[in-house]
Amino acid sequence: MILSSAIKNRIYELCEDRNITLNKLCTICGITQSTLANLNARPNTNMSVLTIMRVCRGLNLSLPDFFNSPLFDINKLEDD
Repeated sequence: MILSSAIKNRIYELCEDRNITLNKLCTICGITQSTLANLNARPNTNMSVLTIMRVCRGLNLSLPDFFNSPLFDINKLEDD
């Protein structure tokens, strides 16, 4: 799996766990809907660390907790 897909999947997991939509996540995090929409429209889009930090803040989640997922197994990730 490529890193951008792992990040996208992790965001979807977190939304599902919290029973919120991507649109609600954008509102909570103060990011534009187009930022997250790009994850679907362009699968190889690299999300900035700033955006990931905003998602974490909005969900009251630490960065280590965001990346604490089997999706980020370094031995299974490919370069974008």
